[in-house]
Amino acid sequence: MTAPSGPGVPRDVADRSFGELIGELSGDLSRLVRKEIELAKVETKEELSKAGQGAGMFGGAAFAAWLTLLFLSLALMFALANTMDVGWAALIVAVLWAVVAGVLATLGRSRLKQATPPLQQTKETLKEDAQWAKRQSS
Repeated sequence: MTAPSGPGVPRDVADRSFGELIGELSGDLSRLVRKEIELAKVETKEELSKAGQGAGMFGGAAFAAWLTLLFLSLALMFALANTMDVGWAALIVAVLWAVVAGVLATLGRSRLKQATPPLQQTKETLKEDAQWAKRQSS
């Protein structure tokens, strides 16, 4: 009795030539790389979508905070105007905001330097793939 043959039926490694084995390994690696790239694209798209939604909400909050600070600054300026000229009061408030802007810009720049996009699942599967490839070559 002979073993079944045809498409989809695995052949014994001993029955295949070295060229066939290399071709199959090359095809497997090619499919693996394509799948990893696809996974990275999907993972990045999901994270960017979440980040975009969060950024939109922060944008709305920032606008509301800006209006609040504007009116609080005007209130401070008019309160100071009770003890000095309005021009000097406005200048004092402007200098205070310039200091705040400088501190925030410095802190923001340092935080941006620390930011890296995480692709945790892709990193893990790439490590698994590397281990698989090592086992296949030994």
